Amino acid sequence: MKDKILQKAADMFLNLGFKSVTMDDIAREMGISKKTIYAHFPTKLKLVQAATFYVIDNINETISTICSRNLDPIEEIFTIKSMVHDQLKNEKSSPAYQLQKYYPRIFKQVKDKQFESVNLCIVDNLQRGITEGYYRSEINIDLITRFYFSGNMSLTNYELFPIEVYDISLLKDAFLEYHVRAVATEKGLKTLKNILKR
Repeated sequence: MKDKILQKAADMFLNLGFKSVTMDDIAREMGISKKTIYAHFPTKLKLVQAATFYVIDNINETISTICSRNLDPIEEIFTIKSMVHDQLKNEKSSPAYQLQKYYPRIFKQVKDKQFESVNLCIVDNLQRGITEGYYRSEINIDLITRFYFSGNMSLTNYELFPIEVYDISLLKDAFLEYHVRAVATEKGLKTLKNILKR
């Protein structure tokens, strides 16, 4: 039952927002009593935290699966972007913004955890990109990884990129293009152009 509550809560939080979904809403949607939810999650804060890390774990699993497919490095990061975007329900309720605003401690925990996993993924992507000739050999991998992470995180800064003005999916595409153009060789740029045509 705990896993079912977690799945339903995560789905509702992503679709409707962390703030607007109540324990009553989740209970009603599942056809169970609120008491049942509280037996597993004593407060909404605990449920938000558990649901958030449930989503993050699923995203990290998806990223690992994509990385194991041995796509070329540029194809890999665009595939990751698309799959993660789908998992976040197209971010229509701006979950990162709501988490940051209403649950800042959880947001910080998420940010720290994501830095660890993104760090591993991007370092591997950059190293392979250099080895396979898609990225320039002289790039500073540590620095580019940090640029990538901080740039990606800034896309959910809704003061900088108001959600009513900037579509998050288009923003992420533009960011990835910017990132690849900064590190790519001629071979990498050809691959990027083919992806952008699609």
